[in-house]
Amino acid sequence: MVHIIKDMDEFKTFLKAAGCKLAVVEFSAKWCGACKRICPLFHAMSLQYQNVMFAKVDVDESRELAQTYHIKAIPTFQMFKQAQKVTLFSRLKRAICCCRSGFVGKPIFEFCGADAKKLEAKIQELM
Repeated sequence: MVHIIKDMDEFKTFLKAAGCKLAVVEFSAKWCGACKRICPLFHAMSLQYQNVMFAKVDVDESRELAQTYHIKAIPTFQMFKQAQKVTLFSRLKRAICCCRSGFVGKPIFEFCGADAKKLEAKIQELM
């Protein structure tokens, strides 16, 4: 099931409900061709991956959320766990020391575009 998120309160409630589960959020728009193409695939993934929570945000109807989460292109998919964006550092489970590895930033697991294979691979990696 894909939850439709309309505002910040609904978004926070969705992330809280996800808890430790992976939450995948699609930022899209009704007029976007690529968004229309991936919509049925995103829905199918929500049925396939029962231990992952899925949500959709229409950037035209929820401009505040699009701005808050720095959406510059659509569709954009962002991944969350425990109400926080999943970062490379959290995914590595602190296995590598930042200082020794030269790891400086915190790349966020998100991507733009309607690449269903890439989305599914990322979901499988982060679950």
